[in-house]
Amino acid sequence: MLRGRCYCNSIQFEMPDKAAASSVCYCDFCRKQSGAPMLAWAMMPEDAVSVTGNPKVYNSSEDGWRSFCGLCGTGLFFTNALLKKMGMMQVRIAALDDPDAIIPQIQVQTAERVKWMTSAHELPAFERFPG
Repeated sequence: MLRGRCYCNSIQFEMPDKAAASSVCYCDFCRKQSGAPMLAWAMMPEDAVSVTGNPKVYNSSEDGWRSFCGLCGTGLFFTNALLKKMGMMQVRIAALDDPDAIIPQIQVQTAERVKWMTSAHELPAFERFPG
């Protein structure tokens, strides 16, 4: 089992260590909601994810819902009508205690990707903030 939590620890979750699917998403909704150029998601059976605490739910699109911590704002989960019909949900991989435990397998919504993300790997890199 994998464990994850929000930044302030008021919401914690457990889930299996194998995802049905995993992806990096560049869609406008993910970007605007997170303030980040992309989000990494693990698709899980909804009944396999155990949540402690009470996430707030935001209706982010016509049939999409995003769950987050109402205290610290950490985004945690996503579902929509299609996922619900399949009994599935998305969990933010970066909210896991070990975010390397699930590796994204595909990139989605690349048509909405911020242009500079295609060359981000070419930027100078520092292990910590440069002095």
